[in-house]
Amino acid sequence: MYELILQKLEQIELQLVALVDEKQVQEWYDTKTVAEMLDRSSYSVREWCRLGRVRATKRACGRGSAKEWMISHDEVQRIKSEGLLSREVV
Repeated sequence: MYELILQKLEQIELQLVALVDEKQVQEWYDTKTVAEMLDRSSYSVREWCRLGRVRATKRACGRGSAKEWMISHDEVQRIKSEGLLSREVV
């Protein structure tokens, strides 16, 4: 009986570790990750960045002068609670 309880506790501990690893918060996310979090396409998130609908910055990626949009965790939480920013008039 004692061994069965220990086995169950070990299984529960492994599941908790897996959940914590899955839900770890990052400081910055790329557009693909944000798209998955918000159930939208990567294209939509990139367009939101380009149009100023979300607060995002560009960072160098790979080789050459290519840059990708990065969105902070705080901004993702703001989008979830408040929605997109007003569209900027260019």
